[in-house]
Amino acid sequence: MLPKPIFVLAAVLFTVPVTGQQSPETSSTQPQVKVNVLNVCTPSAEEQKEIAAALARIPKQPLFSPDFEISHGVSTLTEAPNFLQPGQGTQISGEPSVARYVRIRREFSVQALFSSVQYSFSNDGQNMVETLVLHVRDPKDLIQVSMEDSASAISSVATMVAANTPASRIRLERFGKSSVALARCGGAENGPVPDQSAYEPQFRSASEVLANYRRLLGVGRTVPAELAQIPSPESKTAAKQKSVKSKEEKK
Repeated sequence: MLPKPIFVLAAVLFTVPVTGQQSPETSSTQPQVKVNVLNVCTPSAEEQKEIAAALARIPKQPLFSPDFEISHGVSTLTEAPNFLQPGQGTQISGEPSVARYVRIRREFSVQALFSSVQYSFSNDGQNMVETLVLHVRDPKDLIQVSMEDSASAISSVATMVAANTPASRIRLERFGKSSVALARCGGAENGPVPDQSAYEPQFRSASEVLANYRRLLGVGRTVPAELAQIPSPESKTAAKQKSVKSKEEKK
């Protein structure tokens, strides 16, 4: 199934029933509707160039400032996020899911084009997702570049972060313009898988950036260690049952 197009409405069109001929003054004051369709499966040649140029500007050997942040926690998801689109090999349940996550953030030196980089890892028991976001220091056209990959949670976290899973989605947030995105797309129901061979250079470049920053941010050792500090739902249930049993024995 192809990812659903994203529609951006610049204004809301109000339909007003009228009788007779509409005057020029009335028609000229009607709000206009502007719809931007974000084509993530087959971006244009110009958008391909823009994605390639943005990825090429990401430093391979950045100079980090001493500032950094590492955090972990639990988040309840009531609906699937944008990067988990049907048809991409992910398992999506209609029930709310609880995801354990780790975030790593580093600041670049003041001379760098980008001000910071943030890596996120989340695991909801069905899917494991990695996201890398780089924020531009002085946004004039480009605001941020993000890359994502996902895999079914059938292996350990350590195996996932060490596997260098290739990027499956790239997104450019632009100042005053609609976003530009490219994603791996499966075929529609009973339809062929779209030919995305023309976009392999962009996917390969994004995958190389992800692999490089996994190493630079120490993801392989940090993510498993941080997730180990978060109690799993099973351990919480077991502790609650043990507490209830202990109270009943005391009675």
